[in-house]
Amino acid sequence: MKAGTNLERLFNQGEYLVTSELGPPQSASISLIEKKANILRGYVDAVNITDNQTAVVRMSSLAACVIAKQHGLEPILQMTCRDRNRIALQSDIIGSAALGINNVLCLSGDHQTLGNHPGSKNVFDVDSIQLLSILKNMRDKGIFQNNKTIKYPPKLFIGAAANPFGDPFEFRVIRLAKKIKAGADFIQTQSIFDVDRFERWMEEVRKKDLHRHAFIMAGVTPLKSYRAANFMTKIAGITIPEEIINRMKNAKDEKSEGLKICQEIIERIKRIKGVRGLHIMAVMWEDIVPKIVKESGLYPRPK
Repeated sequence: MKAGTNLERLFNQGEYLVTSELGPPQSASISLIEKKANILRGYVDAVNITDNQTAVVRMSSLAACVIAKQHGLEPILQMTCRDRNRIALQSDIIGSAALGINNVLCLSGDHQTLGNHPGSKNVFDVDSIQLLSILKNMRDKGIFQNNKTIKYPPKLFIGAAANPFGDPFEFRVIRLAKKIKAGADFIQTQSIFDVDRFERWMEEVRKKDLHRHAFIMAGVTPLKSYRAANFMTKIAGITIPEEIINRMKNAKDEKSEGLKICQEIIERIKRIKGVRGLHIMAVMWEDIVPKIVKESGLYPRPK
């Protein structure tokens, strides 16, 4: 049984959706979540609650989801394979469903050597595609990964990430197809700066009719500074054209130029057939999300 979440309903109604991200704090205080919720509420349809992003210890995604929901946001629980085996993953999903958290995004997770506990052991008992399959079977067949019956199966709306910019390019759509077949109901892509390449990727997506089997959301990131842009070029899976780097480098007002670039990218994305929404990743810049949504003509959001 599907989740019947607001996210799922809006997709099925044919709406063009907007989601963003909320990073939990590195403490037990809920004030940061409250602050970010007050900024985002009413401007996005759902919010990804990240799961120890960049392999840095933070409040658990599940706990932060509950707090975000209490403050008027529809949460998307991120679940990474880095830190949990299949027992813990399934346990957390049962727990999240019991708490009314039914949107789930399945991820591999940033490698622990990138974070502040580089000596920690990873798990990777299953990968993100296997996790998608496990959750789909829990929902649709009412069985755990060991084929044991779940008396009250979780109602889930299952998501996955996609990277149109990795190499080899031809494999990108094949991997997307595997994720959709495994169980992904919706897709959020990596940050898009090279729109030409994203358009080519979407052409291949449409050729295989994949956009008819999952709701595809295009990821966008407003660049806050030239330094931030330069840093992002070093992140695997992100491609930033030299033209954008130069614009940020030569900008008199870097934030303003970064926002202008983001709006230009969004306008091109909105014209691409098969894209059903935007996923705005405003890293450490959540207060810019309302402005982006308004200036993109995507406000007000549907009730």
